[in-house]
Amino acid sequence: MRRNPRLRARLFYSYLVLVIALLLVMTAAFLVFLFAQPVSATPTYERLLTTMQDIVQEVGLSARPTLVELTGLFKQLPQLASENETRILVINLPKQMVISDSAGTFTRGDSTHIVEESFTLRTPRRLTGQTVFGQIDDKDGSRWLFAGVAGIRQGQEANAIVLVDRPEVQTWQNVLDRFRRELALPLAQAALVGLVVAAGLAAIISRTLTRSLGQLVQVAESVAAGHYDQRVPEEGPAEIKSLAEAFNRMSSEVQSTQQSQKDFMANVGHDLKTPLTSIQGYSQAIMDGAAKDPTSAAKIIHEEAGRLNRMVTELTDLARLQAGRLSMRSSSIDMGKLAQAVGDRLSILARDKGLTLHVEADKVPEVAGDGDRLAQVLTNLVSNAIKYTPSGGEIWLRTQVNNGGVEVMVRDTGLGIKADDLPRIFERFYQVDKARGPRRGTGLGLAITQEIVQAHGGRITVTSAGEGEGSTFTVWLPSPQLTTIVRGRRSV
Repeated sequence: MRRNPRLRARLFYSYLVLVIALLLVMTAAFLVFLFAQPVSATPTYERLLTTMQDIVQEVGLSARPTLVELTGLFKQLPQLASENETRILVINLPKQMVISDSAGTFTRGDSTHIVEESFTLRTPRRLTGQTVFGQIDDKDGSRWLFAGVAGIRQGQEANAIVLVDRPEVQTWQNVLDRFRRELALPLAQAALVGLVVAAGLAAIISRTLTRSLGQLVQVAESVAAGHYDQRVPEEGPAEIKSLAEAFNRMSSEVQSTQQSQKDFMANVGHDLKTPLTSIQGYSQAIMDGAAKDPTSAAKIIHEEAGRLNRMVTELTDLARLQAGRLSMRSSSIDMGKLAQAVGDRLSILARDKGLTLHVEADKVPEVAGDGDRLAQVLTNLVSNAIKYTPSGGEIWLRTQVNNGGVEVMVRDTGLGIKADDLPRIFERFYQVDKARGPRRGTGLGLAITQEIVQAHGGRITVTSAGEGEGSTFTVWLPSPQLTTIVRGRRSV
């Protein structure tokens, strides 16, 4: 099977492709820029003067030509122009007038528009007189470039013999030729240096970005193998750092869940074994006729079966709550009256254990919720307080308004909770009294309580100063009226 390239290699090659594409775009833009520039007249001027030098040498024109020489020159203009594949004019610059034209377009004395230009030769020419350059309009209105020699006197007039040619038109072929001739090599060298530098930077950047991901992959494989205590260094770019933080949180939750499940197996295994052993023993005694009091044995079997039924019910409720499949009916609930009713019902149990239960049910706004489920919340909290508070202790059940909602507090003077146990107190199957004596439940009560409170849009918190200092559970519920409390879950 074909193996996909590693992310580091893909990042490296992506950076290189980006740099190469950028270089190509810059080259194309540079060519367009060259094409948009006007064509320089320098090559044309240089070429015309070179031809002019050849013509002057050919005809042997002196510094002060005689009338006979000039007459002979004018007669030779068509032949000289033809031999040198050019066009020759004799012009009077001050009067902007054409004296002679080898092409015959102008006749003697024709006026035209002449513009002289300043130009410095790159290579000096051996020419008689002063060199002149400029532009001249032909009869058809087209513009030509000229270069030649001025100061050729004819009587009282000082004329100029010039060669003319059409200006070069910018073409892509000219641009490409110039590019290959003047720019291709230095640009290629610069591009090579840029690619080497870019490759080095791309290697560094890709290694930096993928190092953290590589560590994350290694830790993920380790966690998948069951080593839930592994963590990823939270470093690198912001996105990778956030990913590492999320992964570490996930690992912590998985580790916590695994530990909770181990605790659950130990706790539930013990709690199931005890009633099942009783049921099996007493039922066997009844079947064998060995039970001295069959009615008492049947009662014990019934109680143990009820205990098993409650455990199964709690597990089912918790699973449905966490899966979002437990619907609750909403109605207006007076939490003060509900707290008073729960307190009255459990006060007998507290009194039998030698405890004092104080109910301070202040008048509070009604909340929207499922009365039975909210009663279950308060019952669980007060029952736990009674269970873990030694004889002679006190318990307070109080309602009040706080932070735009209704707050219910259950405080006791019981065994308290260690600081290490506080973050895990609402986890499934977790019990804080593992070393304090026999187990007193499945560890599902507080997990169910939290799910019910959150399903009502509220929250539950716990505080404790430590072992032997008691604890305080606080339930906060919003007060706005609601019609359905499902917290984004579907009903069943």
